[in-house]
Amino acid sequence: MFRPSEFHRSHHTNWLRAAVLGANDGIVSTASLIVGVAAANTTHETILLSGIAGMIAGAMSMAAGEYVSVSSQADTESADLAREKLELATDQENELKELTHIYIGRGLTPDLAHQVAVQLTEHDALGAHARDELGITEIVSAKPLQAALTSAAAFSVGALLPLLAAFFTATDKTIILVAITSLLSLAGLGAVAAKVGGANIYVGITRVTFWGVLAMISTAIIGRLFGAMTS
Repeated sequence: MFRPSEFHRSHHTNWLRAAVLGANDGIVSTASLIVGVAAANTTHETILLSGIAGMIAGAMSMAAGEYVSVSSQADTESADLAREKLELATDQENELKELTHIYIGRGLTPDLAHQVAVQLTEHDALGAHARDELGITEIVSAKPLQAALTSAAAFSVGALLPLLAAFFTATDKTIILVAITSLLSLAGLGAVAAKVGGANIYVGITRVTFWGVLAMISTAIIGRLFGAMTS
């Protein structure tokens, strides 16, 4: 009996990478900015303004960076597909041999590899070469707009967590409560990302919280030194 398509975690690769990167960056950068500004003994309004500005600038930066990066990948894929299409139109024999050798390298006998190459070429020659020669499939193909929007949205959601903590906290408690809220959020993000990706949850939690702690300590030290010099 035919079984329907199985669930594979790699199907989440594009959006999961962009979402985790965006949310993680939103939490770490915004929390670090707030902690650094608060450590400089500034007013509550200045802390909030800095956090809001950091959230907006960070979201736009993430969107622009992802769009440019993934667009470059998409351009490369398009150029490779155009070249492959030209080669299929002008040199079918060698392209068939190339596909046959790929299948031989994957363990098929020469005769079977040739049969498979012939049948796939007749069915969809460009699709076969894109998938088996270039490694381009619909699942992993670059989607610039999707990556940009996902990263910007995820960054904004992540940034809101330390920002809200700062908003509802007295100025003298800002650093400790923002740090706690951010580290708990990072731990949750690491756990969810690891769970969805099928990785070890404790490893996922550890690697995101470590960098969060390091970033906040660094900005707190800089903020404290700056505050001491200007006071």
